[in-house]
Amino acid sequence: MKKGDRFAVLAYNCVEWMEIYAAAAKGGFICVPLMFRLAPVEMEYNINHSECKVFIVQGGVDGADGKEFPWIKQVTEMKKNLPTVEKYISFAIDNPHYDGFVSYEDALAKASPEEPATVVTDADPWVIMYTGGTTGKPKGVVKTHASLFAQYFIMIFDHQFNFDDTKAPARRDTKLGILKMFPNSQLYEAYGSTEAGIVTVLKPHEQMTKLGSIGREVVGSDVIRLYDEEGNLITNAEHKVTFTSLVPTHYIMMLALPDEVKAKYDVTGVKKLLCSSLLVMPCCHVNSLFYSFVATWVGGTVMAYNMVSFNPEDLIKTLPNVVGELYSRSPMLFEEYWKDPEKTAAAMKGEYFSAGDMAFIDEDGYYTLVDRKANMIISGGENVFPSEVENCVGGHPKVKDVAVIGVPHEKWGEQVTAVIVLHEGQTATPEEISSYCKGKIAGFKVPKNIIFIKDEEMPRSGAGKILHRMLREQYGKWSDHV
Repeated sequence: MKKGDRFAVLAYNCVEWMEIYAAAAKGGFICVPLMFRLAPVEMEYNINHSECKVFIVQGGVDGADGKEFPWIKQVTEMKKNLPTVEKYISFAIDNPHYDGFVSYEDALAKASPEEPATVVTDADPWVIMYTGGTTGKPKGVVKTHASLFAQYFIMIFDHQFNFDDTKAPARRDTKLGILKMFPNSQLYEAYGSTEAGIVTVLKPHEQMTKLGSIGREVVGSDVIRLYDEEGNLITNAEHKVTFTSLVPTHYIMMLALPDEVKAKYDVTGVKKLLCSSLLVMPCCHVNSLFYSFVATWVGGTVMAYNMVSFNPEDLIKTLPNVVGELYSRSPMLFEEYWKDPEKTAAAMKGEYFSAGDMAFIDEDGYYTLVDRKANMIISGGENVFPSEVENCVGGHPKVKDVAVIGVPHEKWGEQVTAVIVLHEGQTATPEEISSYCKGKIAGFKVPKNIIFIKDEEMPRSGAGKILHRMLREQYGKWSDHV
């Protein structure tokens, strides 16, 4: 590989992520991390769009249930659809060897100990992270070394980490890493903590999960155990964790544990919590969390960002308390959308970038997010774009029309809900629609709630477009099914 070449990585949380990111930085390579919950066709698109030359895959046995990780077999079947990939590399505990894969550990053992001669600048790309895609196709978000390092250092100061243990070793912060290491947030948190000398406790897959946990998602015949809420408390207590970063769903699941279970673990050492990615549900406001404080509403002023709200119609700056499209300017912003200059230009206003969020700012400088311009759904911390799900559901031969909305949900933040009109004379069940979607899109995108209505009941604009807003008003009541 040479400077600028791309490579893909498919793995759960593990220390190899840190090695791989560091190797990419030194060699000037560009890492394309893949979310393990994507369907194979979705992974293939990301790899082919970025023209990856190498594909690194985690193998071995899952410590949670003793079964083989599915990816070696899955990637072997994907090879015929990945024309740009020239080499496949596998890694796992005990270094097993797989046909058609180079051993990660063997490659390291044969590598030169000399530093690479490649000159890498802060303007060079380091990572391409793919979005969910508002039109069904993801966009490759290019992050440079400069933007990621800005996030590292801003994170250190924003979280007010204590990393000076020369005078008070007992006060040194310890961070618990649970969120997935392939997205942007966990990458900069992991490296920012390392840069600051913070102790990071990384929970690999077998320690994050347990069979029968509340936090599990059924995808076809496979059970993907997302999060072990009691195990998190155990780890916090054992390692005297002072900081952790989770999505509201995780906190809600811990709050749902029986009082006698929560009472077994001393987690009063936790002084800082980061909560992000979706709306905080009401129960997080009224329950004591980690015993030492109560969570409050997420929002307020911003740090290290210059933010402004514009009227989306004429791009004129809005007045206080008037909703507009939120734009931001920061050294942490991404460089471009990979191979998509038109969408890059559409998202920018000069040096300002819009993620499509609608918000207003009050007289005191506090921002409040009110909606998402593209109707994006955030379920359990994962982004789901309705158009992508609608394209999948709409492929069913019985479906005439469909609109996908997010319904507020106590645990998941929002639940993916499909409102469907069937062709005349057709009947279908929710299970039939869900079964059709599985394998075509990621499991978390498959509608969990399906509503059948008549054609005349589907609200439309004068131009015939479906009015998602009215559907949310009609069906968007709080869902308390857990």
